[in-house]
Amino acid sequence: MSTSPAPTNLHEDGSPDRLAIDTIRTLSMDAVAKAKSGHIGTPMGLAPVGYTLWSQFLRTDPDRPDWPNRDRFVLSVGHASMLLYSLIHLAGIREIDKDGKPSGAEAVSLDDIKNFRQLGSKTPGHPEYRHTTGVETTTGPLGAGCATSVGMAISERWLAARYNRDGFALFDHDIYVLCGDGDMMEGVASEGASLAGHLKLSNLCWIYDSNHVSIEGGTDLAFDEDVGKRFEAYGWNVIHVNDANDTAAVAAAIETFKKTDDKPTFIVVHSIIGYGSSIQGTAKAHGEAMTADDIRGTKKAYGWPEDAQFLVPDGVAERFNAAISGRGKPLREQWFEMLERYKAAEPDLGKELGALLADKLPDGWDADIPTFPADEKGMATRDAGGKVLNAIAPKLPWLVGGSADLAPSTKTLIDNGGSFQADSYDARNLHFGVREHGMGSAVNGMALSHLRSYSATFMVFSDYMRPPIRLAAIMEIGVAFVFTHDSIGVGEDGPTHQPIEQLISLRGIPGLDVIRPGDANETAWAWKAALLSGNQPTALIFSRQAMPTLDRSKYASAEGLMKGAYVLAGADDPEVVLIGTGSEVSLVVAAHEKLIEAGVRSQVVSMPSWHLFEKQDQAYKDSVLPPHIDARIAVEMGSEVGWDRYVGRTGRTITMSTFGASAPLAKLQDKFGFTADHIVKVANELLGKN
Repeated sequence: MSTSPAPTNLHEDGSPDRLAIDTIRTLSMDAVAKAKSGHIGTPMGLAPVGYTLWSQFLRTDPDRPDWPNRDRFVLSVGHASMLLYSLIHLAGIREIDKDGKPSGAEAVSLDDIKNFRQLGSKTPGHPEYRHTTGVETTTGPLGAGCATSVGMAISERWLAARYNRDGFALFDHDIYVLCGDGDMMEGVASEGASLAGHLKLSNLCWIYDSNHVSIEGGTDLAFDEDVGKRFEAYGWNVIHVNDANDTAAVAAAIETFKKTDDKPTFIVVHSIIGYGSSIQGTAKAHGEAMTADDIRGTKKAYGWPEDAQFLVPDGVAERFNAAISGRGKPLREQWFEMLERYKAAEPDLGKELGALLADKLPDGWDADIPTFPADEKGMATRDAGGKVLNAIAPKLPWLVGGSADLAPSTKTLIDNGGSFQADSYDARNLHFGVREHGMGSAVNGMALSHLRSYSATFMVFSDYMRPPIRLAAIMEIGVAFVFTHDSIGVGEDGPTHQPIEQLISLRGIPGLDVIRPGDANETAWAWKAALLSGNQPTALIFSRQAMPTLDRSKYASAEGLMKGAYVLAGADDPEVVLIGTGSEVSLVVAAHEKLIEAGVRSQVVSMPSWHLFEKQDQAYKDSVLPPHIDARIAVEMGSEVGWDRYVGRTGRTITMSTFGASAPLAKLQDKFGFTADHIVKVANELLGKN
């Protein structure tokens, strides 16, 4: 792609707005140069857009940037993080500490900008939620911010529908996203855009930086569609701004968004990446460092002191802060005054809203969770999960979620919860369609807006959702990801739908609690564990097929799930320890009974959650898995990878090392060794008793 022609209005014109815009540009240039790492071109091109949005429209209070009805700003082009850090710094955003209280410190100081991309800095390479105040969601994987913003927009509509009353417009905020060509190429952004258009989320505005440059060269190497036409087909209002430096046109486009009440808005802004530099408009401006001479030359072209570094001219930050505070602080103060009046007028809803905003569960939320009676036939844990979900839902009104077109199979519909649609924003059942990646991102956005959100699909399709699951773990947000049809128990659908490697793949995500309950009562405790974990996501792994509901008067309480693993039954001084998860727990119990009858001192361990078990102290771990017992067998219809941690070098696993097959479950169990008799055989081999 050829270098873009030099812009005619490059030099400083002396206006305060232009001075602030070039401050953003030069701070970004200096930070990337000092770090010798980062992406400089997009902040240089988009500085006028970011400045215009924040200074004229964004409703936030720099002193309390956690105000619930603030507008949200999402930088989906996370590699352009210096644009966001510069805006946060110049706006004077104050830090909110880990306890949710103002610390009085700057969220991003000039020293933080000087330490861009350094260990321990508040300015990491890509924006990170919780790490830096003012960052609404972690971005970096392209498309993620776009799709996450859809969940934020859904949440605002749901909150408004549930809590707003005449004279009490508690929730009416907007969600703004800066996105780029890479976002538009990623499928997840398209999934989110399609859903947002269907739901007519008019509180959502994506500003698309159409600079036609990617890392490999011009975007026309791989991407030449009319993106605006695509969004028109999605049902969005599409507006074009021909020059990112035309701040009046940018402002007019945002004004049009503010007036649009029947669809989301997509503003296509044409910018020049690396604006003002010798490499502007080229792939080099995307991710390559500018030379010192080029930085000096660019500053000179701006009319900026060539040798000045990290310069914030007098008055720039003060004026920017005054513009934002002058709009946002009165709005915040009025909002909290209104909230107090609302609590007096609507005490029940006020109390509920207080718990929601504090991320607390209401009193008695788990009071109606059933205890399931012993039943040899039992039920699938997906069925038990649906019963538990519907026992919790009336007590936890902001438990909201949905499925990727599989709710009848995943059993995740909330009874009498309605369908969340453009004419029913108060409903609790979301229909994400066959958009697993977009669904995962959306429920993340909902959790970031204080809802207790959940998603559901078949476990094999967790592969489509790994990026948002990973981001949920990085952000430490309490989303519940429900996955059913969890093993070769899927049966006749065959290997394409029988998860094998997915369990260990999910367990490998740091901070994600993966719980695979072994019967209906463990399922009840699994849901409790998920909802009590407000600062970490949980993957709930449920079966398609029925399994016995264990007699808890004979076997240990299912509450043991809360410690990840527990002794379900067996001798005080065992010879062999049998470990099972999910549907295999009942198989292990059956094998245990056979071994006991044969005079073998067997012990059964149910291990639904490795994550929770690893949090226990060593004494408890040793009580569950006695160190002196080498004869251990783990039974799970999934990959064997990782089980050596628990069975040791001399133990055995009955697991899957191949894909499954299309056949009835009983045939598959025989073929792959998931029978009580086979477990007994392996136990005897370990003990040398065959």
